Amino acid sequence: MPHLRFRALESEIVKTLSSPLVDELQPLMDCPREDFTIEHVSSTFYFDGKLSHAYPFVEVLWFDRGQEVKDKVAVVITEQIRSALGKELDVAVIFVALEPASYYDNGSHYG
Repeated sequence: MPHLRFRALESEIVKTLSSPLVDELQPLMDCPREDFTIEHVSSTFYFDGKLSHAYPFVEVLWFDRGQEVKDKVAVVITEQIRSALGKELDVAVIFVALEPASYYDNGSHYG
């Protein structure tokens, strides 16, 4: 935990981002490096009955760390994606707060 899911990015870009992104996010989120999960989700997007290209979309599943940390994490993710792609573009970052009592590792929950 935390778990970052990337859509509308090539898997090689996500692979490249996985190390520097955790480098920068780990102190902000104050959790061990090995607790991060980076996932590439292959997605197909449609609009008006046609195949559509989407801008990068990142879901952050985590135990909420407050608005200030959330704002900083969103900026880091956005900047790193833009830097990796070498261009200014829209990047969506969506946070999903998980409840510790509903998150289990090896049969035991965190709450």
